[in-house]
Amino acid sequence: MKQSIHNDTRTAMTPDAIEHSIMDNLYCIQGRVPRTATRNDWYMAVAYTVRDRVLHKWMQTIEAYMGNKEKSVSYLSAEFLIGPQLGSNLINLGMYDAVQCAVSHLGQNLDELLEQEEEPGLGNGGLGRLAACFLDSLASLEILGVGYGIRYEFGIFDQEIRDGWQVETTDKWLRLGTPWEVPRPEINFIVHFGGHTEHSVDKNGRFSVQWFPHSAVRGVACDIPVPGYNVNVVNLLRLWKAEAAESFDFRAFNAGDYYGAVEEKMSSENITKVLYPNDEASSGKQLRLQQQYFFVSCSLQDLIRVHLSRGSALKDFHASNAVQLNDTHPSIAVAEMMRLLVDVHTMDWDSAWYITQNTFSYTNHTLLPEALEKWSLPLFANLLPRHCEIIFEINRRFLDDVRAKFPEDEERTARLSLIDETGGKFIRMAHLACVGSHAINGVAALHTELLQRDVLRDFYELFPNKFLNITNGVTPRRWLVLSNPKLARLITSKIGGEWIRNAEGNLKRLEAFAADKKFQNEWRTIKRENKTKLASIIKQRTGIVVDPASLFDIQVKRLHEYKRQHLNILHVITQYNRIKKNPGGNVVPRTVIFSGKAAPGYFMAKLIIKLINSAADVINNDSDVAGRLKIVFLPDFNVKNAHAIYPAADLSEQISTAGKEASGTGNMKFSMNGALTIGTLDGANIEIRDAVGKGNFFLFGHTADKVASLKSNGYDPAKYVEANTELREVIALLTGGFFSKGDRALFTPLLNSLLHHDEYMLMADYQSYIECQEKVDALYCDEEEWTTMSILNVARIGMFSSDRSIREYAEKIWNVKPVKILTETVL
Repeated sequence: MKQSIHNDTRTAMTPDAIEHSIMDNLYCIQGRVPRTATRNDWYMAVAYTVRDRVLHKWMQTIEAYMGNKEKSVSYLSAEFLIGPQLGSNLINLGMYDAVQCAVSHLGQNLDELLEQEEEPGLGNGGLGRLAACFLDSLASLEILGVGYGIRYEFGIFDQEIRDGWQVETTDKWLRLGTPWEVPRPEINFIVHFGGHTEHSVDKNGRFSVQWFPHSAVRGVACDIPVPGYNVNVVNLLRLWKAEAAESFDFRAFNAGDYYGAVEEKMSSENITKVLYPNDEASSGKQLRLQQQYFFVSCSLQDLIRVHLSRGSALKDFHASNAVQLNDTHPSIAVAEMMRLLVDVHTMDWDSAWYITQNTFSYTNHTLLPEALEKWSLPLFANLLPRHCEIIFEINRRFLDDVRAKFPEDEERTARLSLIDETGGKFIRMAHLACVGSHAINGVAALHTELLQRDVLRDFYELFPNKFLNITNGVTPRRWLVLSNPKLARLITSKIGGEWIRNAEGNLKRLEAFAADKKFQNEWRTIKRENKTKLASIIKQRTGIVVDPASLFDIQVKRLHEYKRQHLNILHVITQYNRIKKNPGGNVVPRTVIFSGKAAPGYFMAKLIIKLINSAADVINNDSDVAGRLKIVFLPDFNVKNAHAIYPAADLSEQISTAGKEASGTGNMKFSMNGALTIGTLDGANIEIRDAVGKGNFFLFGHTADKVASLKSNGYDPAKYVEANTELREVIALLTGGFFSKGDRALFTPLLNSLLHHDEYMLMADYQSYIECQEKVDALYCDEEEWTTMSILNVARIGMFSSDRSIREYAEKIWNVKPVKILTETVL
C-alpha cells in the first residue's frame, strides 16, 4: 500500500526541499557554515542530499527483495570502473534540474561541484567500465542484482607525463572520503589462506576434509547504491575491504614489540590496498591470487547468508541466484562454491556440483592466450590447499567424461585438462570456469566465433550448447545524457525522451532528420561547442593550443601493441612528411588526440607513449606545419576525462589487429556521440559497421582470416617496408633519431619488433590505413555529408546500449524477470 510523506527534506524532490537538505548536510555532516565551507564541503553536502533520495528507494528495493522469491543476479568482477556518481545519480533520479536550481540559489555552480568529485579507483579499463554499465542497466531494467568486487584503497595509478614518459603516481581516491559508500561492519566474513588439510571418514562412512589454515583475513562489506533510470529499483554494488581477523596483538605491544602488535593488520589490509599489483615478482602474483579468492569467498558466503535468511533451502540456491563471472578473475568461485557446499554445509558432491554448474555462467573477454589466467600449481597449492584438492577432483571426474566421449584421444584430454602440464604445472582458470558454468559467452559476434573455432575450440566441441554470443553495450545515460547533455536535449526535442530507456527501439527515429538542414546546423553547433570545451581542457593540462575547427581524430584506450596506437602515429608522421615536402599544399587541419594508460611493467607500451610525445614535440613546433597538424597526449584517461572526450570526437580510431580485440566499448561510445569510425573488422566494429551502414564507416586492413593466413605462410614485415616509399621514409626518420633528439637507440626496441616480427601486422595494414585516412580527409571537407553520416551513426547505434545486452543475459542465461517496486509517494 502506498503511503504519503509530506515536507520530508530527506526525500522531497522540490528545489526548496533540496536546498534545505543541502544546508542541513552542510551543517550537520560537514560541520561548516557557508562562509567557511570549501568547494568539497558543498560537493559533499549536495552528494549526501542526493544519497538520501537514493537510500529512500533502496530501502524499498530491499523490502521487495526480502519479501519475494524472485531470482536475482550477482555480477562478480575484479573491477567496477563506476566513474563519478553525483551526475549519474542526478540523471537517474530525475532531479538534475531541481538540484541545479537549489545549488544556484545557494550561490554555487553545479558544474564545479561535479568536477570536484574524485574518480573512484575501482577499475582500469573496458572490463571494469562494462561492469559499471551493466549495473546501471540491471537497475534501469528493474532486475534485482548485486555487483560484487573489491574496495581498493588506491586505484591502479594516476598518470603523469614527464619528458614524454609515463610516470605512475598514487591514486588516492579516498583521501577526502566518499559520500556514496555505506559501510557495513556487521556484514563480515573470515577468509582463510595456507595451511594444510586432513581427511577422515565419520561414523556414517561419509568422507570429509578439514582445512587447517595458516592465516585468516576478515572481509568487511562496503556498499554503494546503484539507482536505475526513472524507476524505483536501486541495486547494490558490494565491495569487500580486507581487515585483520585480530587487528591488535596486546601481548606483543606490552612486550615492546610495537611493530609486531600491528603486523597482522598491515599484512591483511594489503590485500585490498591497490588495484592490480605488479605481478612480475612472485609476491605480486601471490597478492593477486589472494585478492581474487578474498573477494570471491566473501561474496559467496554473503550470497549463501542472504539466501538462507530469505527462508530458502540451500538445495534451491541455483533457482534463486544467477552468478556471472566477469572474465577469469573470479573463476576460483567454482572451487570455493564446492568447498562451501561440501565442506561447510555437508552436502554430497553430486548435489553440490549440480548447484554450482547451474549457478555460474562465464563471460570470456579475451582472444589473447596469455590473458587466459593460469596459476603456478605450487603457488596455488601453498595458498589454497583445499581448493587445489577440489580442482583435482573436478578435473578427475571431468576427464573421465572426456575420455568416455573421445576415447583414445589423449592429446584432446591434455588440452582440456584443468591442469596445464606442458611445462611447469599450472591451473587453467578459464578451463575451470568453462567446466563449472552452465553458459559461456563471448562479447561480440567475431569474438564468439573465434572462441569456438580457436581459443576454446575443444570446449565448444564438448559443450556446444553452452556457448552463445552477447555483444557488449554501454549505458546511454552516462555516455550521452550526462556527458553530452546538449546533444541529448536536441535528440529529445525531435523524438521524445523514451530513447533514454529504450535506445534500440527509439533512436532510429532520428534518421528522419539526417538530411534536415536546420537540424544539421544545430548538430554541428553542439559538436563545435564540445570540441571547444575539450580544446580548453587540453590547453589547461598540456599547454598545447588546438583548433576546434580542425578534424578531431581521437584514439583513447589502454596502451597495448595490439590496439596499435603506433600505427596511428605512423600515419601522423606520414602526413608530416607530406607537409614538409609541400608546405604550401592544401591540408585538412587535423588534431590527433591520444589518451590511455600503459601497465607499469609493459615497456613497449610505455615506449609508444614516449614516441607519441616525442613526435608531438617536433611536429607541433614546426613552422612549416603551421598548426595544421597537432598531436596531443592527454594524461590520465579515466571516466571523468572521457566525459569531455567522446562528445568532441569527429573520428574514432578503432584500429586493432583483426582477431585480437574481443569487443571494445569505446567504439560504441564514440558512435553514440556522433563520431565516425575508422577501423578494422575486429571485435564489435563488425556489428557497428553493419548497424550504422557500410557507407558510414571507414574500413581498412586485413581480416582476421587473412591475418592468420599471412602468418601461417611466413609473414615478412620487411617486404612491406621495402615496397612502400612513404613507409620507408617514416622508418628512416625514426631510425635516424629525428624524433629523439639524435638518439638513434631510443626507439630501437619498437622498430626491431616492427621490422623483424610485427606480431600485430602494422606493416601489412599500413598502406590500407593511409588510403582510408585520405578518404576521411576528403569527406570531412563535405560538411553536410559528414554531418549526415554523424547523425546516422547515432540513430543506428541503439542496439549497442547495455540495456539490450542485459535483456539478452536475462533471457538467454540468467532466466530472470523484472520486479516492479512501488515506493512511497513524496509530496
